[in-house]
Amino acid sequence: MLNLSRLRILYELSRSGTLAEVARVLNYTPSAISQQLSQLEREAGVPLLERVGRRVRLTDDALTLVKHTEVILAQLELAEAELSAAQPEIRGTLRVASFQSVVLSIAPVALTVLAQAHPGLEVEITQREVGPAYEGLLAHEFDLILGEEHPGVPEPVRAGVDRSALINDPMLLAIPREGPLSARPTGLSDLAGLPWALDPPSSTARRWADVVCREAGFEPRVRFESPDPSLHVHLVRMGHAVAFLPGLMGDHLGGTQVVALPGDPHRTLFTAVRAGRSKHRAVEAFRQALAEAAAANAPTPPVLRL
Repeated sequence: MLNLSRLRILYELSRSGTLAEVARVLNYTPSAISQQLSQLEREAGVPLLERVGRRVRLTDDALTLVKHTEVILAQLELAEAELSAAQPEIRGTLRVASFQSVVLSIAPVALTVLAQAHPGLEVEITQREVGPAYEGLLAHEFDLILGEEHPGVPEPVRAGVDRSALINDPMLLAIPREGPLSARPTGLSDLAGLPWALDPPSSTARRWADVVCREAGFEPRVRFESPDPSLHVHLVRMGHAVAFLPGLMGDHLGGTQVVALPGDPHRTLFTAVRAGRSKHRAVEAFRQALAEAAAANAPTPPVLRL
């Protein structure tokens, strides 16, 4: 009989490609992963791995097992979701990955809602950008992730994932209230040459920001690079930079001038879970709490317009 835990290791190897990454995701040592895969080969009675230099490659028989394992794992999650519906209360731990502006604004309110409605449900939140969060979701490291999609920078559709829109959040320009950077711009081109605080180049927020600036005819002079929007706000407040910031940061934008952008661009916030887990009561409860928190946290309207 094939061992499901060992099949899961093979499945993760097919996804991540390296024994070291499988060991990290599943909290094993690399040597333990190798031992488990060797045992699985003995159970299967056929070779599952072949060496290619310093790496390993899955054989055709291994890929067949991976396809069956994917179906088995999805069915198990469907079974868990059905069983959760029979429980008198929602209990357990929900592992969530989120990027920082949601952690600063919506997530704390959602946790308060959950604590009152479902005190037996514990939520663990880890900060991750969208790409790494998706990887963690598919690796079963997280049960639910919060993601964002900016105009013109679509997030790829992942197979086996249930995605649900949460809120449309306006993207705004923040400039200092005082000092040499505080002059009200008449257009984005007026900001050419000014110091910017922006996200790292790998993020969707930064790719969107670069496109917006280029369409206005300039490359942003990025003086401060960080995924932390609260740092961006502080740098703007202190007069050191200008920045694009989401409307949900409204409670943190005091001391800055908030300017609406041409075309009123919005980012879309969404939740994503593995499809087999979408009907789990814990997932449904957290999604509902997030929706309530988002509705209660109306974005700050811009003070100025270009």
